[in-house]
Amino acid sequence: MREDMNNELPLRIRGLSAGYDGNPVFEGLDLDLMHGDFLAIVGPNGGGKTTLFKTILGLIPPISGTVEIFGGSVSAGIVGYVPQSNSIDMKYPISVEDVVLMGLRVKKGLRPYYNKNERDAAHRSMESVGIFDLKDRSISELSGGQFQRAMIARALAPSPKILMLDEPTASLDPGIKDCTHDILRDINRDGVTVMMITHDIGNIPHGVKRIACMNRGMIINDSPEITDEMIRFGFHCPPEFLRFNRKMDYKYRCACPECEEESD
Repeated sequence: MREDMNNELPLRIRGLSAGYDGNPVFEGLDLDLMHGDFLAIVGPNGGGKTTLFKTILGLIPPISGTVEIFGGSVSAGIVGYVPQSNSIDMKYPISVEDVVLMGLRVKKGLRPYYNKNERDAAHRSMESVGIFDLKDRSISELSGGQFQRAMIARALAPSPKILMLDEPTASLDPGIKDCTHDILRDINRDGVTVMMITHDIGNIPHGVKRIACMNRGMIINDSPEITDEMIRFGFHCPPEFLRFNRKMDYKYRCACPECEEESD
């Protein structure tokens, strides 16, 4: 890890356009992530949030523009990533400890085993999210909230400087969401810069410092509040028409006459 990292922004994006097969999902995006930041990104499906994360992580190449992580490219151990939970097979026969250790596989290299320092790091990350007592349990036996904490522990195991989470509380009960928010707040207080995607605009995590709304572009509020401008930008409707829909995985939808007519 470079010694000059404290002199560089954790994330600096300039003029970024990204998408698939040469077709941009978003264009010309600028974004700075500050040291100790906790940024929540909201917006509709298809607005480019997950595509942005994949581009930052180097999983897809940008069409144009630049992404800098502490002044360079993304490297192992600097960024921890928690994907959407529906992308993981919870029936796979593997223990919680083995899942968390997977976060250290790059450090392990070609060794066929994890050493004591790596196992200690995995144990510390499990303790930090309150699941150390579950380390020998199969992931198939976990509740949704326990599984999500295991995924956060995996991302934290290599002691990253940035933690990125894609809808970490989707499908969780309200009480479990609050517990997850507490964990993320504590992680941020410990010095980790946090960047998360959420669809639940009615329950922004306590501890969030800034909010961005993304819908093929981005606007940012440097305080933890969703503004009327964000609602109009993200959902193309007046705020009074935004409706909470439990049937859509606790997400919001527009209920203005124009959008209601399109959904019929």
